[in-house]
Amino acid sequence: MGNAQSGDLSNKTKAVAVRMTKPVDTDGFPQPSAWERAAPLRFDEDWQGKNRDPEKETEVRLLWTPETLFLRFRARYRTISVFPDAEPDGRRDQLWDRDVAEAFLQPERSNLRRYKEFEVSPNGFWIDLDIAPGEKHDLKSGLKRRVFLDEAKKTWTAELAIPMKCLVEKFEPAARWRVNFYRVEGASEPRFYSAWQPTGTAMPNFHVPEAFGELVFAS
Repeated sequence: MGNAQSGDLSNKTKAVAVRMTKPVDTDGFPQPSAWERAAPLRFDEDWQGKNRDPEKETEVRLLWTPETLFLRFRARYRTISVFPDAEPDGRRDQLWDRDVAEAFLQPERSNLRRYKEFEVSPNGFWIDLDIAPGEKHDLKSGLKRRVFLDEAKKTWTAELAIPMKCLVEKFEPAARWRVNFYRVEGASEPRFYSAWQPTGTAMPNFHVPEAFGELVFAS
């Protein structure tokens, strides 16, 4: 699907989060029907926007409430490579050295070099980071996550519930954030590094905020 963006196909650099009006399920996540309101964005090319692989396509959908940003990755895969161990709460440092889906969120547009990084693996491990020039700190966001693996269809789906308070002091639906989404697959090089908005670097590098797209919040 390349960098196709559902909704406004003329603007392939815009992601849209849709306000969730239905109550969450018993686990605190959107009900399946709620996700259908959010237009999917899909990508299956590498970080340079080349070498399409439809069997490694990633789909992203976003929903929001004033308290929570919900993110769902649906990843097609050829192989699964994960760490067998993590901290008791599922946090795993260096998670990016195995298969992951990633979201980089930048609510504060005036500081190009500062953003929040969220990663989740096919077995539900996670990491969240606060990134700034020369700095990388644990965000301690309080996120919740759940993951489903469908071996028959060769897909894994991860849902994240990210508290707004870890992203902004006061959430404003009219705000326009900057964002990018990524995926990594493979236990050893050459691994498949894919990006919604290509970073254009010679070697795989996701930390290129200049390449971020835009995130808007719709009712």
